[in-house]
Amino acid sequence: MSRDRHLGNRRLLRRRWEEDEAEPPRRRLPAPTVTSPWSEEARSILAGAEVIACEPIPTGSNYTFAVALADKLGARCLAVYKPRRGEVPLWDFPDGSLYRREYAAYVVSQALRWPFIPPTVIRDGPYGIGSMQFYVAPADGVSYFQFRAQHRRELRQITLFDHLVNNADRKVSHLIEDRAGQVWGIDHGLTFHEDWKLRTVVFDFCGQPIPPELLRDLRELRADRLRAAALQSELSGLLTAREIAVFFERLDRLLARRTFPELDPYRNVPRGFF
Repeated sequence: MSRDRHLGNRRLLRRRWEEDEAEPPRRRLPAPTVTSPWSEEARSILAGAEVIACEPIPTGSNYTFAVALADKLGARCLAVYKPRRGEVPLWDFPDGSLYRREYAAYVVSQALRWPFIPPTVIRDGPYGIGSMQFYVAPADGVSYFQFRAQHRRELRQITLFDHLVNNADRKVSHLIEDRAGQVWGIDHGLTFHEDWKLRTVVFDFCGQPIPPELLRDLRELRADRLRAAALQSELSGLLTAREIAVFFERLDRLLARRTFPELDPYRNVPRGFF
């Protein structure tokens, strides 16, 4: 998409947004009381608790919000909320589908038992249906270029995942290290296209053998008919039949080749990079 067309689509979305009903009142986000992403309490709050505060996140192409959720006992967590109505129209992805792709990426990561995507759900919010992802606080002042050498194993896993889901937008800011030293991948709205769209800042592993433990994870998912069928069933409500079929074709191709695909440093770099 050209820059002019993209800006035009964003201006159109802004007019539609302003013409809609009044925005909900905004409040300063309170400090969370639940900070462990994988706790049962965190998942319960994320899925069903009330949104008590909502603040826009000014960066990015789409309308995205930081929200605070609280249950009836007062337990709170923070999340990133991406409503369907805040998605800027794109020429190559169906309108209103990015929030579903965000959740589909999480579903695949869970099926592979690769827990690098924070817990994510689809639910209603202040601006309607959208994805909501548990907020993981990054370590202060630490960027991908500073931690990449210490986290090669984790980055290989994320890179293989990006090839599998056909991630068209793996920017520097989409890879974070939290305060405990764990690496996370976020922002997976531009995924699962049936055409090859991969764009990434991670070129470290091109042409290298895929580690045996990662191939094993792919092979076990593919060979387990119940797991594969369950994944296909869950994806069927999120993606088109063709997108799901091509996803499994990519899985089979990675298993057959056993190496990370070569990339073009001109075509396979994300727009914006950071």
